[in-house]
Amino acid sequence: MRLLIAGGTGFIGAALCRSLLADRHELFLLTRRPGGDAGGPRLLSWQTDEWRRALAEADGVINLAGESIAEAHWSPARKAAIRASRIETTRALVGAIGGHGRRPAVLINASAVGYYGPRGDEPIGEDDPGGSGFLSELCRDWEAEAQRAEPLGVRVVRLRIGVVLAAGGGALAKMVPPFRWCIGGPLGGGRQWMSWVHRDDVIGLIHWALARPDVSGALNATAPNPVTMRTFCSELGRALGRPSWAPVPGAALRLLLGEMADMLLTGQRALPEAALRAGYSFRHPTLRDALTACVPAR
Repeated sequence: MRLLIAGGTGFIGAALCRSLLADRHELFLLTRRPGGDAGGPRLLSWQTDEWRRALAEADGVINLAGESIAEAHWSPARKAAIRASRIETTRALVGAIGGHGRRPAVLINASAVGYYGPRGDEPIGEDDPGGSGFLSELCRDWEAEAQRAEPLGVRVVRLRIGVVLAAGGGALAKMVPPFRWCIGGPLGGGRQWMSWVHRDDVIGLIHWALARPDVSGALNATAPNPVTMRTFCSELGRALGRPSWAPVPGAALRLLLGEMADMLLTGQRALPEAALRAGYSFRHPTLRDALTACVPAR
């Protein structure tokens, strides 16, 4: 397939591009950097009309673009940047799709399990309603922009991604160092749920959704076995050969991170019901298996 990708240089996107190239897909990568790499994706600048011409030739679009949510305090300016990087990018892509007579067959658009808001112990599937708060409203508006492609005849998959695990980046890059220093432990009370997923399965779900014309709508990109924060930290400590004994009090985390702490102290027990119903087979269905794949052998 000929695919246009936004957000292809990040933690998920770079690995996805390598995987798609290995499967001999032709890639156009939207970037702030002009130019191109021989044998790799063709790099197209957002600042030119070249990407719009490439879109007219694309069979599919994958949109993973967005400022990191966890890199800094959620000041009003930071919130505005997080929203704009998702909403405006998606709006531009869908607007450009509508401007062409030939349109891609599919748009796979990132979202997040934050869509559901804090839900306690309640198991959540794709048919459950969204919540409230900054992340929930962001995901709702982000998905709404993607859904504007549906009346144009484009199949839209809204990928609600959980906490992504893989070596060398993502959540583990922030969580592993305290454990290696023997000061690791759960955040807050540890009873909040973590809907985690190995990066291999995020990539696998994208490949699978590209190839399945019957798959559309919301898709929870989460492993089928979510765990509590306490269990997650216990398993991470086991994988690293380190104790998990030093919880971070919720009050201290809120003092340190402000509103962003709520993202870590509350959670969702999101289940990939749509993917399982449609026959997707997870490569890393359990946390122990996923961490074994992420953490080098001791």
